[in-house]
Amino acid sequence: MTIKTLPLTAELHSYVVAHGTPPDPIVEDLIEETQRSLPGNAQMQVAPEQGAFLTLLAKLVETRNAVEVGTFTGLSSLSIARGMPSDGKLVCFDISDEWTSVARRYWARAGVDDRIELRIGPAAERLRELPDEPHLDLAFIDADKTGYLTYWAEIVPRMRPGGLIVVDNVLRDGRVLAPQEAGDVAIAEFNDFVVNDDRVDVVMLPIADGLTLARKI
Repeated sequence: MTIKTLPLTAELHSYVVAHGTPPDPIVEDLIEETQRSLPGNAQMQVAPEQGAFLTLLAKLVETRNAVEVGTFTGLSSLSIARGMPSDGKLVCFDISDEWTSVARRYWARAGVDDRIELRIGPAAERLRELPDEPHLDLAFIDADKTGYLTYWAEIVPRMRPGGLIVVDNVLRDGRVLAPQEAGDVAIAEFNDFVVNDDRVDVVMLPIADGLTLARKI
């Protein structure tokens, strides 16, 4: 089979970012602050082109109700919220007050803080606080990798037909082919489960560290 996906050099990645909706000063400042203040964890932040993609997806799905599992310093949630109407609601789940305090500042600066609710605590438990019936238009999963199957189990029944689930880090820097640690094993098992889940149509894209898009049937 012919491989049509290009490996991205730094220069080509810059070209990709420059030829999509560009990061505005708020996003640029958030990326810079995250890299400066949290250099050991900055790789947890979504790539700028992922942020633009999340905004576009939120608009395409006409998102009014959304959830995010794993918020970090808030770039993904900011991106999703920007694709929602002013009366939309995004519920974010995270365990860190420190990291999400950065997110709160940038949500406010972007004027989307009124459509975002942050719930601190284990997402596996707090997701169960959501209404049981299908009501979610969009979900984004980007948290501890060993919890992905649990988050999936809670989110899928709550998605409305046509709703979209976006899952990050599904390639684990290529280690899904030869798992080396618990997170790699968990993601490989998650990927196998999702592709066989008949409740969704699914595609895996080689964006950043791999994105799975699953549409609720």
